[in-house]
Amino acid sequence: MEKSYQKAQFEYRRADTRRKIEWGGLIVKADLEAEPKDIILGGLLSLKESLNDPGMRTLFKSKGMQAFLKS
Repeated sequence: MEKSYQKAQFEYRRADTRRKIEWGGLIVKADLEAEPKDIILGGLLSLKESLNDPGMRTLFKSKGMQAFLKS
């Protein structure tokens, strides 16, 4: 029983690490890694508020899709 718990814990940490790396990669892709962390966090919090507006969601999605196509 202990080994299955340890394996599940290991798999969770692995998935969590991968998720964080992927999300951090978005900061790099947006060329924001030179910005201070508080500015990035503030911008993300503002983004979160903006997502209540369907027009802003559409705009952000379009820009994001274009950025992914460029890579």
